[in-house]
Amino acid sequence: MKKVLLIEDDAILRENTAELLELSGYDIIAAPNGKIGVEKAKSVLPDIIISDIMMPELDGYGVLESLSKNETTKFIPFIFLSAKTERQDVRKGMDLGADDYITKPFTEDELISAIESRIAKAAILKDQREDHSKTIKEVENGNELRNLNDLKNFFDDNGSAFDYKKNDIIYHEGLNSNFIYLIVSGLVKCYKLDEQGKELTTALHKEDDLFGYTSFTQNIPYQETAKALENTKLVGLSKSELKTVLNQNHKVTLDIISMLTDDLSGVKNQLLQMAYSSVHKKTADTILKFAEKLNRKPEEPIKISRNDLASVAGIATETLIRAMSNLKKDGVIEIEGRNIKILDLKKLQDIY
Repeated sequence: MKKVLLIEDDAILRENTAELLELSGYDIIAAPNGKIGVEKAKSVLPDIIISDIMMPELDGYGVLESLSKNETTKFIPFIFLSAKTERQDVRKGMDLGADDYITKPFTEDELISAIESRIAKAAILKDQREDHSKTIKEVENGNELRNLNDLKNFFDDNGSAFDYKKNDIIYHEGLNSNFIYLIVSGLVKCYKLDEQGKELTTALHKEDDLFGYTSFTQNIPYQETAKALENTKLVGLSKSELKTVLNQNHKVTLDIISMLTDDLSGVKNQLLQMAYSSVHKKTADTILKFAEKLNRKPEEPIKISRNDLASVAGIATETLIRAMSNLKKDGVIEIEGRNIKILDLKKLQDIY
């Protein structure tokens, strides 16, 4: 039975809310003011705390601030229950670290739903903290990682698993860059949007590729959007976990630097191609790039949208379609719907 600490100075409201929660299967510990609430929180360690704001002895803001500084109570989910509905009051409560803010009067469903979701979130965060601690212990115990392949195995063994269906967005540009990902299976496209909303593909990532890194040390948001081009399985490590691993394994850090150097070189070549290559050259190189990233043999067809091909090539979709039609007429490729089959690999590679 989950324990709920209810801190409320209004005796009638406290009793009514406690009864409501008891009928919903919770074990209730009640406190008539903030000072007693803090004492009970430290001694009982409830699963969640619900607190009024305006109270004698110590108000709700003071309760949250006090518990946030205590190692044993700082991770307990905290919900404000208050008649203060002004935006600045809600903002102050959330800025102090509250998990939710429910205004009086409230419904039973509203309160129960908030409690259930916050307890579930706390359980997930607890698992993540434990996984992080496990990672640190493993690294500190001397399980040295010698190269990039060892690091990828570490991702497989210790990373969080993620499943995405075709066309699912993995993360959006501008969001906090919490994870670095390894592709277990599938294909991922990273892209940016220009001022007109046109996509510019910045990278394609296939099975066994790492992606999602913006900075290993600073809280820099993702600089692009990542999308699954087919059903995709990922494993991810948080930046703090990866930073711990790299601090203890300098050989892997050198491999990471080498990988980033290769990535920069690839981006430079792509920009040069987009700037100076002919339309036919851009189209041919893009088809070859997708064939490689999709892990297909040259003679096997690849299935990819014309928009994706055009955004990688850096040309208009209509221009790409005309170039592909010419390649088809020349017997270099075969087109059936969205399927593209390379008929003459050498001729496609030699286009300039």
